[in-house]
Amino acid sequence: MSHQFIFTSLTKMAGVAAFLKNAWNKEPVILVSCTIGLMGLVLPVISPLTKYSGMINSAVPYSYPVPVRDDGNLPDVPVHPCEQRGERLQWLKNL
Repeated sequence: MSHQFIFTSLTKMAGVAAFLKNAWNKEPVILVSCTIGLMGLVLPVISPLTKYSGMINSAVPYSYPVPVRDDGNLPDVPVHPCEQRGERLQWLKNL
């Protein structure tokens, strides 16, 4: 069964290679433009910039809080505006 799978996948790859060779011989401009379009769709997904920009966006709040004086009844509000709360960007400094 595995030999049949290898044979069919090799046959399919040979068919794709024959199609690309034929397309390159007939219409190279269209083939290049389609390749650039596909790269434009695929590269942002596999780019490390996408990963790090997502990590930075998750660490930065959407709205910055207005400093509030803590009277002891607000455990989620920092005592001082410079007090660090939430995720740190130490991983970004260590790159």
